[in-house]
Amino acid sequence: MSRVHIHAALCLVTFLPSCAIAQSLGATSTTAQNGTAQSSSTSGTGSSVSLAPSTAQSYSPDKKITQIQVTAPQQASTSVVWPSENSELPSERVNTPLNQIYFGNEWVPPLPHPEAILTDPFGWNTWLRDRGVAIMMDTTNEFSGAITSPTPGYGLRQGSSNAGQYSLENDIDWEKLANVRGFSTHALVVGRYGIPASRMFGDNLNPSSEIYGAGGNVVVHLVYAYAEETIAKGRVDLAGGRIPLLNDFSASPLYCTFQNNAFCGNPKASSDNITHSSYPDASWAFRVRTRPTTSTYIQTGVYFSQAGIYNNVQYRTGFKFNGADIHGEAIPMEAGWEPLFGKDKLPGHYKVGYAIDNAPHKDNYYDANGQPYVLTGNPARTLNYSWSAWALADQMVWRHRVKGNADAGLILLGGMYANSPRTQLRAQQYSAGLIDSGFWASRPLDTIGINFTYVRVSKNATATERLQAMYGLPLMAGSLTPQTFGEVLEATYRIHVLRGITFAPDFQYFFRPGAQKSLKDAAMLGFKSHIQFF
Repeated sequence: MSRVHIHAALCLVTFLPSCAIAQSLGATSTTAQNGTAQSSSTSGTGSSVSLAPSTAQSYSPDKKITQIQVTAPQQASTSVVWPSENSELPSERVNTPLNQIYFGNEWVPPLPHPEAILTDPFGWNTWLRDRGVAIMMDTTNEFSGAITSPTPGYGLRQGSSNAGQYSLENDIDWEKLANVRGFSTHALVVGRYGIPASRMFGDNLNPSSEIYGAGGNVVVHLVYAYAEETIAKGRVDLAGGRIPLLNDFSASPLYCTFQNNAFCGNPKASSDNITHSSYPDASWAFRVRTRPTTSTYIQTGVYFSQAGIYNNVQYRTGFKFNGADIHGEAIPMEAGWEPLFGKDKLPGHYKVGYAIDNAPHKDNYYDANGQPYVLTGNPARTLNYSWSAWALADQMVWRHRVKGNADAGLILLGGMYANSPRTQLRAQQYSAGLIDSGFWASRPLDTIGINFTYVRVSKNATATERLQAMYGLPLMAGSLTPQTFGEVLEATYRIHVLRGITFAPDFQYFFRPGAQKSLKDAAMLGFKSHIQFF
């Protein structure tokens, strides 16, 4: 029996009792029978959509929706913030403490409802949402350009680039639409363009723009399509279909406050392993999440890794479902604690996770005989096992009491991610930063963010690159010189321009670009813009 199968058995042994407890607790829950759907707002124009029929607060036409909040009036906590962009983190709807959310008479979590330019044209948005159908469209654009000259002698250049995507998301609450209790479906398609400018000065570890690549260079590329079933009054959530592993694991909607791919939408080290499918591509998967208590969760799943992921042969459009290149399974497991501290109910998210897989990986250093493959000329040996581990945290430490943003506050965040040094390029990644929204009372929806990350390349990979450089061979990771470690600092200020429109000037500084000591530091200026149409 392989280590993956042993791990799966252990997951079942530890996980199923929790599910049973959750089912029991859910069946005996004494939650109040009336809840409300609320929205934080500022002056403007727009309309409101009820998340729970006959329980939504009345909406004033001189207000506009900025964040959807779901509250249970007889409980201590009041606020839940849904993602503000399409598919920022779909799982956030169900990955929320039960003392912060109330489902009303149905068990499907409220569908995302981001602030948008077109709130309810011709009344079609209200008509659809009253029937459990949500359709959203947005576009994100990221520009960055180097303001420092590159290291001479390597054919590098100082330049700029633009990257972006448009997306169309559809979420359906089948309990509203067809009385199928607890059942919902989710699908998203995108079109992508552009490259990150950081490649121009030699960085291949921390792309300056995260929203690029793997879109197949087609007009419509399927990101995900899956079904979700919520049972036991929200305590157990099941999902199956085409799902990116990293949408649910080692994820947070806070990370895409930033532009650099080291931060948004997961720690970059998490996608080193191709069995960890990442937006905008997905794999066949089944995921289960349960909540033993109101502020804790445990989740795991099986994700079928595909050799052709991110390539055009199998994934150009994302609609090729045959699974002909499935070559293993990845099994992640994550546990989280989401407390609320003090009289201000300061929210925090603390999570630890571990993942293993049995897909084939090339060894970073050895051949099949246990010798350096660069010296023997033999192919690198194949290992049918790899692992990753992570610990991530964010905590609001100060709440700003400003009008127009009930969730304004200062948040500290940090984390670490580790990979097997035998099979992955990034062995460790550490990060620390802060996000502060609503600090300026006259601009309650503006946000400032600062983040720093340190990336350590696997020592096995470094040793191989040194041998390759010694013998004049191309380096394994496409770098110019042997890689060891590097850092990135990013600072951004997101301006809320109009309803549904944000613009964020951005500064990035690369220490040892691409973890290469021979390359001088580089600085970049740019911006990230987002427009939510509906």
